Amino acid sequence: MRRLAAVQQKVPCVFLTEVKEEPSRKRHLQHFQVVATEKLNPRAEASHVHSSIATEKLDGTCCYVSSYQGKQPWLWARLDRKPNKQADKRFKKFLQSHTSCKDFTWNIEEDFKSVPECWIPALGVQHQNGQPVPDDNGHIPGWVPVEKSSKQYCWHASAVNYDAGVALVLRPNTDNGDVLEIAAVPLSELLEQTLELIGTNINANPYGLGSKKRPVHLLVPHGALQIRNPPPVNYSQLLRWFHDCEEAEVEGIVWHCLNGTLVKLHRHHLGLNWPNGAPFLNTRPVVISLSLAVLDLDISSQDLFAAFSRLAGQSFDHIQDIQLGT
Repeated sequence: MRRLAAVQQKVPCVFLTEVKEEPSRKRHLQHFQVVATEKLNPRAEASHVHSSIATEKLDGTCCYVSSYQGKQPWLWARLDRKPNKQADKRFKKFLQSHTSCKDFTWNIEEDFKSVPECWIPALGVQHQNGQPVPDDNGHIPGWVPVEKSSKQYCWHASAVNYDAGVALVLRPNTDNGDVLEIAAVPLSELLEQTLELIGTNINANPYGLGSKKRPVHLLVPHGALQIRNPPPVNYSQLLRWFHDCEEAEVEGIVWHCLNGTLVKLHRHHLGLNWPNGAPFLNTRPVVISLSLAVLDLDISSQDLFAAFSRLAGQSFDHIQDIQLGT
């Protein structure tokens, strides 16, 4: 029997939302947008969001570290199981005449596109009669393992070295939290954690990492980039913060509540564009804290680990200043 993966169904907005019949600022060809109201989401209120930890929401793709086939720690890529065309059309037609999707009946065996045999559902996905239940969007969140030679997930694979058991991670420096560091972190230290993969070929690369000739992809642990002076969880004050504060040049905020609940606020929920100027991530200095000598790997190779290792100990004013060469 397959083990369920930790995390994470869709994180709700910190405010209650409503749908406006206007073109989406986030998704191309989507003819509506989801916007935040000024009313706090009851789930956030019940989770004491006012005393939670506010962190930067990064613009990348979600990953997960867990064991694979009962063996070593492995990187998993997000893959939601989605309905096929016929089922999706039936689901959308149902939503036009109903206020909730709760009464819609899915046939898991017939209504959904196939996924690889190694696919596992995310923790939190409800099950009925042994089958995973789709969320309110008709998706079943889940994961697939990233193989070394994967073409579909080659950018994920470039950020891990399974032979050495390490991941290429961007995180706050252990000695100075205002400085970022790029380090080779043992996958065993990341077990059952989720991370965001950012880089050259992810979501139009808002952080300007790497280049077409020399792509750069890094993993950032979720919750690692805390917002130093977060505004109160209040609609008008958050809107003012996003408009006026340099630290607010982020895709959004994710609040980590003490009971484990996550709630978020995306710039698009407030009708604001993203990216909008220089992302705050790009304003922070970076140090390369990585040495292949310690990992006993070939420093002459052409992978990202070797390229960053050749810059070990060097500091940069901005992450986009890092040049790895050809």
